[in-house]
Amino acid sequence: MEEAIKKADVLIEALPYIKKFYRKIVVVKYGGSILGDEKIRKSVLEDIVFLKFVGLSPVLVHGGGPNISERMRQEGRKTEFVDGMRVTDAATLKAVEEELEELNNIIVKEIEELGANAIGLNGKDKDIIQVEKKKAKIDLGLVGHITGINNSSILEEIKKDKIVVVLPMGKGIDKRAYNVNADEAASNIAVSLGAEKLILLTNVRGIMRNSDDPHSFLSTLTEKEAKGLIENNIIQEGMIPKVKACFASLDNGVKKAHIIDARLPHALLLEIFTNQGIGTEIVR
Repeated sequence: MEEAIKKADVLIEALPYIKKFYRKIVVVKYGGSILGDEKIRKSVLEDIVFLKFVGLSPVLVHGGGPNISERMRQEGRKTEFVDGMRVTDAATLKAVEEELEELNNIIVKEIEELGANAIGLNGKDKDIIQVEKKKAKIDLGLVGHITGINNSSILEEIKKDKIVVVLPMGKGIDKRAYNVNADEAASNIAVSLGAEKLILLTNVRGIMRNSDDPHSFLSTLTEKEAKGLIENNIIQEGMIPKVKACFASLDNGVKKAHIIDARLPHALLLEIFTNQGIGTEIVR
C-alpha cells in the first residue's frame, strides 16, 4: 500500500506540469553513443511516448555520429573533425545519410511498438532544413549552416497526432544536400515551432564547474556564466555547440532549454514533471 501511495504522490507532483505543458511542443535532441545503447534508447522513447499520451507534442531530432564514424572506419576511411564538425565529401555524405536513415527507421519502429504513431522526416526533403555552405577556417565540404526552417511538414504531422522524428540533413539554394549539426538543427526547429522547451540528451549529468567534483554540478546556467566557463576551458569540445544551441533557442523565443543525462532512467520525465529536475537548465 505504501508503495502505491508513493506512486500516487509522484503523479500528483506531475499534475501541475502536465496541465502547464498540455498541447505544448517539446523538441528533444538525441544522439551520440547513448543512441546506440538499446536499454537507454528504450527508456528515452518510453518517456517520449509518455509525453505524447499526457498531451504534449514531442518532436525528436536525432544524430548518429558514432554510427557514421564506425561505418567510415569499416570502409577504411578517416574521419576528420574541425570545431566539432565532420569534414564531409560526397562519399562521406552518402554514408551520413544512409546511417541516419537507418537510425531514423529504427526509432520510428520502436516508438510505434510502444503504441504511438510516429513518422520520420529527412530534413533535406520539402525544404524543411534550409542551409548554405558553412564557412570555416578550412573547407568543410558538404556541411551546411542553417538559414531557415520550413516547419509546415512537421506541423502537419503533429496535427495528425504523430511523433515527428527528424534526421539532420539540409538542402542548399544550390539544390545540393548538406550534412547539418544535430544540435543546431534541433535549436532551429524548436525556434520555428515556438517550442516550450528544447531538451538536449547527453551522456553526462549536465554542466559541471569541475568534472572531477560531483558537488560542482550546475542545476542552472546563465549565458554570462557559460561564456566564462567556455573561455576557461571548463565547457569543452562537444558540449560547446550544445550550450550555444540552447542560448540560440532562448534568444529566439523558446521558453526553456535543458541539458540532461539520458543514462538516468526516465530522465526526460524527471526533468519535465518534477519540482527539482535532474539536469542543467539553461537560462538567459
